Amino acid sequence: MSRNSGRGKSVPDRHKSRFGNHGNSAESLGLSAVSPGQSDPRHYPYRELEELGAPLTIKEVARLIGCSAWNVRQRHIPRGLPHFRSGPSGKIIFFRHQVVAWILAQQAQTKGGQK
Repeated sequence: MSRNSGRGKSVPDRHKSRFGNHGNSAESLGLSAVSPGQSDPRHYPYRELEELGAPLTIKEVARLIGCSAWNVRQRHIPRGLPHFRSGPSGKIIFFRHQVVAWILAQQAQTKGGQK
């Protein structure tokens, strides 16, 4: 690599790499050029999530139970409805199989829904 030092010479290839022309593409590194997959977990369900079921929003849980989202938040979560909060003030996430199991357990405790 040479620089023009004021002697009238041209500056050939200022930034020439000393690594050669081996390439740095995915193929030369032994990586697949194919995309690794979808970023939405519903498009690529993980085996661990099969036990939990599909993730549900609070509105979907309310529809499943047959009440309002307010009732889910104010009555059922304090009574033990399984949920996961994504952060201190984050979204509440439910999983279908856990919700259904909780409903069945509640029905068994109250003898078919009658207290």
